[in-house]
Amino acid sequence: MKTRILITGVALCSGALLVSQASGQSEQDTPHLRKQGSATQLIVDGKPFLALAGELGNNSATSLEHMKPIWPRLQEAKLNTVLAGVSWAQIEPQEGKFEFGIVDGVIREARSHNLRLVLLWFASWKNGLSSYAPDWLKKDFERFPRIQVKDGRTIELLSSFSDANRDADAAAFAALMRHIHQVDGRDHTVIMMQVENEVGVLRDSRDRSAVANKAFAGPVPKELMDYLQKHKDTLIPEFRDLWKDHGFKTAGSWVEVFGPGKPDSFDVPVRSLSPPLSQEAHDNTEWRKLTWPVDEIFMAWQYARFISRVVEAGKAEYNIPMYVNAWLQQPDHAWPGTYPSGGPLPQVMDIWKAGAPAIDILAPDLYLSHFAEVCARYVRQGNPLFIPETGAGATGSANALLAFGQYNAIGFSPFYIERTAGSDTDLEGTYDLLAQLSPLILEHQGKGTMIAILVNPNDPPQNVQLGNYTAHLAFASRRGGPAVGQQPSSPAAAILILTGPDEFYIAGAGLSVTFTPHTPGPPLAGLGTVEEGTFVNGRWIPGRRLAGDDTGQGENLSLRANGILRVTLYSYR
Repeated sequence: MKTRILITGVALCSGALLVSQASGQSEQDTPHLRKQGSATQLIVDGKPFLALAGELGNNSATSLEHMKPIWPRLQEAKLNTVLAGVSWAQIEPQEGKFEFGIVDGVIREARSHNLRLVLLWFASWKNGLSSYAPDWLKKDFERFPRIQVKDGRTIELLSSFSDANRDADAAAFAALMRHIHQVDGRDHTVIMMQVENEVGVLRDSRDRSAVANKAFAGPVPKELMDYLQKHKDTLIPEFRDLWKDHGFKTAGSWVEVFGPGKPDSFDVPVRSLSPPLSQEAHDNTEWRKLTWPVDEIFMAWQYARFISRVVEAGKAEYNIPMYVNAWLQQPDHAWPGTYPSGGPLPQVMDIWKAGAPAIDILAPDLYLSHFAEVCARYVRQGNPLFIPETGAGATGSANALLAFGQYNAIGFSPFYIERTAGSDTDLEGTYDLLAQLSPLILEHQGKGTMIAILVNPNDPPQNVQLGNYTAHLAFASRRGGPAVGQQPSSPAAAILILTGPDEFYIAGAGLSVTFTPHTPGPPLAGLGTVEEGTFVNGRWIPGRRLAGDDTGQGENLSLRANGILRVTLYSYR
């Protein structure tokens, strides 16, 4: 039976208003991804776009009145993109009856403040549980079952093995995307969608319901085994090594192919500090490896197949980029079940690619101090880097420069942005800097002519090679040094862009930079022209020309807070 879709008068009126305000952009300019060299770029209105973003609190965008004072603060904080949640329960309060008034209001207000939107579909799963599903679905637990964990305990987490759960989610998401297409298909305020949030099993390493146990005892699906054999030589190394250790089997049960899972006698703790781990295992070992790998691989396949159907239903209505995000494995959450088991983590990226090819990006919610390491793990196999959740402040600002300059990120988004918008001068200054540099960054992404470096206070000087020179970058603090008796705690970062054989643009803060040639010829590098300046609409506007004390008498550069330098070099002996 086909479900009848009703839209309330509020949604219909606001939707009509949005359509009447269409700016005339062509449907052919629909947001999409495009390769440039080794990078993947987000294309908005026909041009590459860097998302200088912030994610709202989970429930902030459920009230237009609550959001009224927030929109101008986001704009003043130099954001160009906002991540906002859309609750399944709010848009489908009765099965088959949809209310889009709040969604339309969010789109309208973002557009009026010259902000783009990434909407987050909080539906079957949010933070590994199911609190955003509508009441009518939650109450009908026979039709829409939950998972079971150890000892047969049921938890409030919708089963990924249920066709009814999947089809209800997919139908609602399709209705949402159809409506967004109707009201925003020409304006492109909405540029990407996040589908679900931090999916996976908590409190156990896998679903242990009867239907899940039956599937687990059965053969690994042929579709997955065919994919692994086809891509055998390019699989993620830690995953390939696991498969190799079990004989590269091409058929068999999940345990036969990938080894044993969690022992039945073991209870998953809330944090993997209990039972105690050695300090080495806690800090360096456990969170970097697969533990009880078959359980995580099994669940990754199941979640990927479920969400793939949801994404396909949405893209059939409006095909814009869609991603899934991950609650990461980390020192205190090192075992599957202490973090959501089966989510789109780097060690199971191949499972997600096999099971959900319609998903465009696997994205980390990245709060770890091992920022660069996680970025490097997520850009493997050409996966574009988008960071939907992270920290802000001085550390977040340095991380943003690193993400865009070194890992070709398409977006960076500190969480709960309304709490700090207007007071976080570090992020505001960095976003202003990145906005100026965006045309140059986008021109050089994926071409090997741009690099970024992050240096912590106690790190030795870092050396990076770009063009004909090696740059030596040393920590010099972001604000000219800590207070007396204090040690600096925030990292410093810089982007270097090679625009000619002997010309660089360098931007960042808190670093001292010197150069040496690395090509045959004279062994020393001198500073030629050094000028401060700004970019206005992509055009360089020079300011002061620097020499003497401001360039260490011609021997080094000091990167002041959020400044841009144009530098030419020459070699001599």
